[in-house]
Amino acid sequence: MLQGKKTIVFGERDDISGTTVSTCLKAAGAEIVYEATACFV
Repeated sequence: MLQGKKTIVFGERDDISGTTVSTCLKAAGAEIVYEATACFV
């Protein structure tokens, strides 16, 4: 579905982390260009 697409991933520390989102996107065939997990207060 996302084969060959480049993605930028932002996650939230208290909810879904960037690593979790990246893992799902990689499984769908996406290339992760940038990944970050931050605390949005």
